[in-house]
Amino acid sequence: MPIKAVIFDMGGVLLRTMDTAPREKLAEQLGISRHDLEMLVFASPTSLLAETGAIRESDHWASVFDTLKIPPAEQLEFQRRFWSKDRVDNDLIEFIRGLRENYRTGLLSNAWDAIRPALSERFPQILGVFDIVVFSAEVGMRKPDPRYYQWMLDQLGVAAPEAIFVDDYQPNVDAASEIGIKAIHFTNPQQCRQDVLALLNHHQDR
Repeated sequence: MPIKAVIFDMGGVLLRTMDTAPREKLAEQLGISRHDLEMLVFASPTSLLAETGAIRESDHWASVFDTLKIPPAEQLEFQRRFWSKDRVDNDLIEFIRGLRENYRTGLLSNAWDAIRPALSERFPQILGVFDIVVFSAEVGMRKPDPRYYQWMLDQLGVAAPEAIFVDDYQPNVDAASEIGIKAIHFTNPQQCRQDVLALLNHHQDR
């Protein structure tokens, strides 16, 4: 069956933290590890609630600041430093732009409700390169919920075996595979491009 669509995750794939030093410094000042800081921001109960739209991103950050005892006057600077070294992989963006000439493209991301305006301001190229962009808070589902993948397939108008999905988190890759999507575990940009192209070449309409 030929491939008709290629779907990408965002965080850790297209948008990556290129230098961890600012987060290391923040964590050191707070007396915790960078891992614990990132787990609080990305994997705490309020983060997961925000990812499904059950609470707003601002409510999640309020919980983070309360846990870390960050005073109001320092909160904006804290966020600025936390995100300061996040960068878009523009080479991957161009790769996707090339794919779009022959395939439907989708962005399927677990993200909070304020992400779309934030990207429009800081990284607009992400939103502009896909046919369909969805963030989990907008639809009340998050990976690895199979319904979330199916929502994207429906929007793209393709069946699971006609789609490739790329994600850096193995449980999300596994969940996509379980419903029949050809899933790739992202480890680095070169590997990603090679694996996507290998699948596309293998499944060309003969």
